[in-house]
Amino acid sequence: MIEDLGLRGVALLRGARHHDERGFLRKVLVTEEARTHGLDTTVAEVVTTSNEAAGTIRGMHYQVAPAAEVKTLWVTDGSLLDVLVDLRPDEPTFGRWIAVELSAKDDVALHVPAGIAHGYQTLEDDTRLTYLISAGHSPEHARTLRWDDPTVGIEWPLPPTRISAKDREGHPWPPTP
Repeated sequence: MIEDLGLRGVALLRGARHHDERGFLRKVLVTEEARTHGLDTTVAEVVTTSNEAAGTIRGMHYQVAPAAEVKTLWVTDGSLLDVLVDLRPDEPTFGRWIAVELSAKDDVALHVPAGIAHGYQTLEDDTRLTYLISAGHSPEHARTLRWDDPTVGIEWPLPPTRISAKDREGHPWPPTP
């Protein structure tokens, strides 16, 4: 099942978990179903992140054209608050942010279209994610929106414990083209 989250193209993909005596099999993404819903399922890279401490913030990241990225991600260990900011000036939701809590205990993946800044804060120690990314990383097209920009006003649930220098030095609103 695919659940729209209020920003065009942002969706929760509700999968299924099948248990037996060995453990479980978790179906994360059915590409045909996602494509039928209008979601881009192109994969150029598969990436994992590992975060040791609760309160870690990563983001708010995006890439601009011609290397704009579509991401589908899910939590494999722990939990986090995933935050998305709409950077598409032609959308009625331009500048709006939404957040969704994701956990390894849930059978969901999050689909993030191009034109959305993405970041998260870990809610537990040892939180890990897996990403399917539609375009390779392109440093000249990579951008970071400040995680604490007062114009955007993201409400993070925990005091930040770890943030990279790159993320601390992100650009203020409006987004950098």
